[in-house]
Amino acid sequence: MFDISHIHAFGEMDTPFYFYDMDLFRRTVAELESLSSRHGIKVHYAVKANTQERLMRFLSSRGFGADCVSGNEVLHACACGFAPENVVFAGVGKSDREIMESLDCRIGMFNCESLQEISVINAFAASLGLKAGVSVRINPDIDAHTHKYVTTGLYENKFGISRHEFEPLVDLLGQCGSLELRGLHFHIGSQITDVEKVYSLECVRAAEIVRWFEDKGLEIRNIDLGGGLGVNYEEPDAEPVPDFATWFRTIERNLPLRPGQTVHVEPGRSVVAQCGTLISRVLFVKSGETKTFLILDAGMNDLVRPALYGAYHKVENLSAADRSAPAEDQVYDVVGPVCESGDVWGAGRLLPLSVRGDLIGIRSAGAYGQVMASRYNLRDLAPAVFSDDLF
Repeated sequence: MFDISHIHAFGEMDTPFYFYDMDLFRRTVAELESLSSRHGIKVHYAVKANTQERLMRFLSSRGFGADCVSGNEVLHACACGFAPENVVFAGVGKSDREIMESLDCRIGMFNCESLQEISVINAFAASLGLKAGVSVRINPDIDAHTHKYVTTGLYENKFGISRHEFEPLVDLLGQCGSLELRGLHFHIGSQITDVEKVYSLECVRAAEIVRWFEDKGLEIRNIDLGGGLGVNYEEPDAEPVPDFATWFRTIERNLPLRPGQTVHVEPGRSVVAQCGTLISRVLFVKSGETKTFLILDAGMNDLVRPALYGAYHKVENLSAADRSAPAEDQVYDVVGPVCESGDVWGAGRLLPLSVRGDLIGIRSAGAYGQVMASRYNLRDLAPAVFSDDLF
């Protein structure tokens, strides 16, 4: 249940804003740090989930690496205290400028996603007299059974290198004198909740592919299994800290390692989603013939996932929790103010009787919320509020 003390602290604060529960964030990071140490698995935080400096500085202080998908994320990670040698730059479309800046930063590794990219990075590294660390992203051809927009490991898509390119890849790596192959990278999708089934299959497939490349004479020191661990959007209070233990245990049981090999993972959503809530207010209650609409001051420009993916976020009336007499539940279509029919938080949501001015919490918004926000309709960007600043 959302902490009632938080609701009191919000008072007359302007909405919408993103509220970050720092106690929950630190609990989540501590669990991940403990399991990482116990299982010997290196964790790189996927920066694209949330770029808030306060969160990233805490993660870097705990020794995590950073997984970046743009040149600006690389620069931001380094500015937030991540050691450059622990920064990995992934992504299918790295510009020349981004590659050069990352080489200048001396980042640990590029995750390469095409043969041409490998050649380009080799040429730029040679021009600087450097030897660039690279890992090659491989498509393991696994269906992660998640939304089609966040499935990335199938045989034919824009990400990674597929089996028909393996032989040319071996030949190319042998010709690139300014690269050092560090390992292979796999990533099959996001919001994966069938942890044991999906990740055990990924581990088995990864082990097969690693053996194939080693049989060709390549040394594979790092096996990067990507991220994708899901969170409980339906009942966030039931699982405030995701089940990292099952994920790590599944990896350990299904991925055999030879001496000198290290497993890497890149969680993002699972680190930050549950600690973030988008706080909004009811602007109007509109009664139609068959529906009642709650019109909020937060919209799809603040959190685009429901409009983009049809994603579910739990919606709570926070003000109702602070009333002396419990209100009878009503059915509402909860919508935002943006001039788009897709600006809907949820249709047919059961909530306590709600009135103008009530505080509404849109839960599990710490990942892919602020980072995907826009100023569509020239609306203001929702700021961040941290629990440490209120208590």
